[in-house]
Amino acid sequence: MPLIEKTRIMDADTLTRTLRRMAHEIVERNGGTEALWLVGIRRRGVPLAQRLAGFVAEFEGVRLPIGTLDITLYRDDLTLKADHPQVQKTEIPGDLTGKRIVLVDDVLYTGRTARAALDALMDLGRPAIIQLAVLVDRGHRELPIRADYVGKNVPTSKREVIEVRLQEIDGRDEVMIMGPDDASPSRELSGGGEAGSRGSGGRERSEAGPKPRPDGVSGEAGMDEAEGRAE
Repeated sequence: MPLIEKTRIMDADTLTRTLRRMAHEIVERNGGTEALWLVGIRRRGVPLAQRLAGFVAEFEGVRLPIGTLDITLYRDDLTLKADHPQVQKTEIPGDLTGKRIVLVDDVLYTGRTARAALDALMDLGRPAIIQLAVLVDRGHRELPIRADYVGKNVPTSKREVIEVRLQEIDGRDEVMIMGPDDASPSRELSGGGEAGSRGSGGRERSEAGPKPRPDGVSGEAGMDEAEGRAE
């Protein structure tokens, strides 16, 4: 079933403010920038890591090392994805041993992408600590994994998809909830409904769902994504 745009949960300004806040939280929680590296998970985790590093450079005057991580061969669903998976390059700016690594991704969903990233990192060295930063946490975890830094928590249906669009890849900055055409009417959250995340797995209040129809039937769809962004 084709998906349509249901809700814009972040526009360009909200996305920028969210990343700026996350950059401050990362530095504060790690007690500064010493031995601190950012590693973006391909694909959209890479430009997000670059933007976070840019904000850190603005207020700390230090440019954090940035790595890129391809997790294709570490996925537990590799055989279900394609007969000939496209493996991209992993680029790490040095020895990971003893470093404080912040993995960066766009959406946290089942936790399987994060698990694969952890396996990939541990094959490259032994960091002192590994943390996870995500722009959106949509819930529906299948593994005991949570993010240390969250831009926004977004309750979703399993029939919905979180689509992160970035200027570097998509030509514009926004985050959309996509859903089946039979879902409730589209709505837009002004200013993205952003709230401060807490240091470990940030929490925030979610937007209230649509009001029940007069006949008592709720307008909400079922519950979760496919993978657009999928894990």
